[in-house]
Amino acid sequence: MTIKDRSRLDDHYSRQARKEGYPARSIYKLEELDRKYHLFRLGLRVLDLGCAPGSWSLYAARKVGAGGLVLGLDLQLPALKIEPYLFFKSVDILAVSPEFAATQAPFDIVLSDLAPATSGRKEVDQARSLVLVQAAWGWARALLKPGGCFLYKIFQSPEGENFCKNLKENFNKVELLKPRATRGRSMEIFGLGVGFKPERGQG
Repeated sequence: MTIKDRSRLDDHYSRQARKEGYPARSIYKLEELDRKYHLFRLGLRVLDLGCAPGSWSLYAARKVGAGGLVLGLDLQLPALKIEPYLFFKSVDILAVSPEFAATQAPFDIVLSDLAPATSGRKEVDQARSLVLVQAAWGWARALLKPGGCFLYKIFQSPEGENFCKNLKENFNKVELLKPRATRGRSMEIFGLGVGFKPERGQG
């Protein structure tokens, strides 16, 4: 696919997101992974880290329904209608313990679309992304149900690949994925851990 073709595809996803009532095109990355791995179903409890502007949380809420729950955490709260089973809290996950969300735990799925403010320096941005993913994993490890899923975004790097390899001892299956809706110039990739295995004495 050429750069021009990829640009047209990007525009398509942005237009489609607006048409379907989602704040951002990132929804189609999650939708593609859900179609492939059947992540969501009615009644599940979902934690969405780095939830703004809210597309992932909104998609998850529509999939889990009123019998489920979606909690979105971010520094900036999404400008979306709050439902009894979809709500947001402003928090810095780097500064707060996972105990912050313990009353809603355990969760069936922990999502992390966290991304750093980019500097334009590849190594710096990769390192910042890894810090966020490590923090997200700390929350997932503390709050996931046995058998649950952890889906995270990370900037590609050798350290990010090692992070994925190390996760394999905590899940039945771990994969690195690049959804079609990802921008062609983006460094981001997604990791998915399925079948969470708590450490001894946990869960």
